Amino acid sequence: MGLICTAAALSLLVALRAPLTTTVLGLIAFGVLHNVLEIRYVAGRFAGLLTGRFLRLLLVLTTGIALCRLAAGYWPGPARAAEIGIGYLILAAGCWIGLRDAWRLAGLAVLGVAAFASFSAPGYHFVVLAHLHNLVPLIFLWDWAGRIPSVRGRLAFRLSQLLWIVALPLLILAGAFDRWLSAAPGIAARFVGDGSRVIASAAPPDAGALLGLRFLVVFAFLQTMHYVVWVGFLPKFAPDAAASFDARVPWLRGRRAWLVGIVGGAFLAVLFVSDYFQGRALYGAIATYHAYLEFPVLLALLMGVRTASRPATVRR
Repeated sequence: MGLICTAAALSLLVALRAPLTTTVLGLIAFGVLHNVLEIRYVAGRFAGLLTGRFLRLLLVLTTGIALCRLAAGYWPGPARAAEIGIGYLILAAGCWIGLRDAWRLAGLAVLGVAAFASFSAPGYHFVVLAHLHNLVPLIFLWDWAGRIPSVRGRLAFRLSQLLWIVALPLLILAGAFDRWLSAAPGIAARFVGDGSRVIASAAPPDAGALLGLRFLVVFAFLQTMHYVVWVGFLPKFAPDAAASFDARVPWLRGRRAWLVGIVGGAFLAVLFVSDYFQGRALYGAIATYHAYLEFPVLLALLMGVRTASRPATVRR
């Protein structure tokens, strides 16, 4: 818990003082690596769910989204609409697997309403999706806390996650940290100019300058902590998930996963430096797999579906 709390304090500081630089350089440095490590954790921890025909279906649908993201630079309207549609098909598949009877029908009905809202306001859809992805660690950390033997320790750990994942972002959006905000682009200006395109991807379409900056700070903070969880915390404190993944994919066992993430990140960093937005477009297609494979797993966790053997208890 101390590791995450310290990281949250430092991440908040850099996000407030240099939100654009934190967002841009964080993506360049840790984007690909955290993709690889997150897929390793999810595929290992939830091996009982991500298997067989269901896994093949998810991979086909997710590949469709990756292709949509690559096509978005040429046909933005149709590509974005197709991504929204396929994304809801993935959620529907998760409902079908994770829910039963009336709950399944209720889940599909909720998805129908949400899909209507997404198609009606696609700009909001992608902003919400970006922020929801950064909130995902709460569910996985909540699940991880189940291995803490002490009820008090488990409760303290979960409450501390709610503080940085939920309370701090709400305080930022409410203006509690406005006196420390900085809109200076810093060294990120070399890659993204004034940062307006980056802010547009993190803030609602009709947000004013101050509100847009607050949303960017929230995104920079949660993105940084997202990397802390996937690159720092879970690889160290959930080795059982990595071991399960190694058994399923032996050619990517151990340090090889880290090597793939580091080498892939270095390759993409060259593209980021030469043309940041082209690099981000390619990264977005790659990141499709770790982002969308989470959805059925999250649904299963929220509904209490047993997706894997219970991880070992840890001593604190």
